[in-house]
Amino acid sequence: MDLPQMLADVRALVTCESPSDDRAAVARSAEVVAGIGHRLLGAHAQLIVIDGRTHLRWRFGDGPPRVLLLGHHDTVWPIGSLAHTPYGIDGEILRGPGCFDMKAGVVQGLHAVASLPDRRGVTVLITGDEELGSPTSRELIEKEAVGCAAALVLEGSADGGALKTERKGVSLYRVRVTGRAAHAGLEPETGVNSTVELAHQVLAVQALADPALGTTAVPTRMTAGTTTNTVPALGEFAVDVRARTALEQERVDAALRALAPVLPGARIEIEGGLNRPPLEATASDALYLRAVAIDGELGRAAVGGASDGNFTAGVGTPTLDGLGAVGGGAHAAGEHVVVAEIPRRAALVAALTAELLAGSAVHP
Repeated sequence: MDLPQMLADVRALVTCESPSDDRAAVARSAEVVAGIGHRLLGAHAQLIVIDGRTHLRWRFGDGPPRVLLLGHHDTVWPIGSLAHTPYGIDGEILRGPGCFDMKAGVVQGLHAVASLPDRRGVTVLITGDEELGSPTSRELIEKEAVGCAAALVLEGSADGGALKTERKGVSLYRVRVTGRAAHAGLEPETGVNSTVELAHQVLAVQALADPALGTTAVPTRMTAGTTTNTVPALGEFAVDVRARTALEQERVDAALRALAPVLPGARIEIEGGLNRPPLEATASDALYLRAVAIDGELGRAAVGGASDGNFTAGVGTPTLDGLGAVGGGAHAAGEHVVVAEIPRRAALVAALTAELLAGSAVHP
C-alpha cells in the first residue's frame, strides 16, 4: 500500500467538508470520492442521487455480487469546522473533522479494492446520509447486501483497533400526551396536566431498560405547556432505545405501545418504532475468525452505536464492522487516526475480500 498517496487522498476528503444536512456539500464530497475511486479503480462511480443526497457505487464483474464494502462520506461536522479543527499530521497521528468517522476508512477501502488482482464480485457502496440515520440510502444498502457472502463495513475501529462484532439495534419514539388546559391559579383542578402525565410516562419508559441484557430505554428531549400560569394541555418526549437482540427490541416496542395514561382524561399517542436492527454476534463471528487468521492481533468489541452494518446484518448478510481507520474521538475535537495503521488496515480489508471472493460461503 502506498502510504503517501493514501495520506494525500485522506487529506483531499477531509478538506472537502461534507455535513450530512448540506446536500450541496455532500455532492461536492461525492465528486472527490468519485475522482479518487476513478484514479485507483479505473472505473467511474455510479452517482445515485436520492432526495438530493448523493451516494456512490462501483460494481465489478457481470456475475452476482459476493462482497459488499460499505462506507459513508458525510460527516457531523458543519461547514467551517476546518477553521478550528484543521487537517494535519502530528507525528503518527492524523487529525481533522471526519477523518476517523469515516473518511480515512473510505480511502482505505478504495485502496484495498484497487490492490486486488481480480475484483469480480465486489461492490463498493459509499453513502451520503449515514449520520442522519440513512433515510435515503437504507433501501439501497439492503438491496446491495442481499445475496452477498459478506458485508465489510469501513467504519472506524473500536478502542485499540478492535473490530466491531456487535452493535445494538436502535429504536426511536415520540410519546405524545394530550390533557386539558386550565388556569393554573383559578381552577387547576379542572385541567388535565400533561406535564404530570409525562412524568408518569417517563418513569414507565425508563423502567423498560434491562441492564443485565444491555437494553437501554432513555427518555431524552421533553416539552410541555404554553405559559407559566396555564395547566399544560399538550406535551411530548423522545425516547432512544438500544438493544443487543431483535427479541429485546420487540419486547420494548410492544411495551411502549401498551403504555396507558395514569391521569383520568389524559390521552397518549406513540410515534416511531424500530430504526435499525441489531448487528448480533452471530452475524459476525465467522468473519471475525477469518480476519483473525489474517491478522492475529485483532480484538473484538460490542458497541452501543449503530451503523449501516446494522442494516446488512438485518437482511441476513454476514457482517463485520470496524474495519476502517484505527483511532478515536469520533464527532469530537479530538478525532484522530493512527497513521501507521492506515496501510495495515487496508491490507487486511484486501486480504479478507480476496479470501471471500475465492472461498466458500460464510456460515454464521
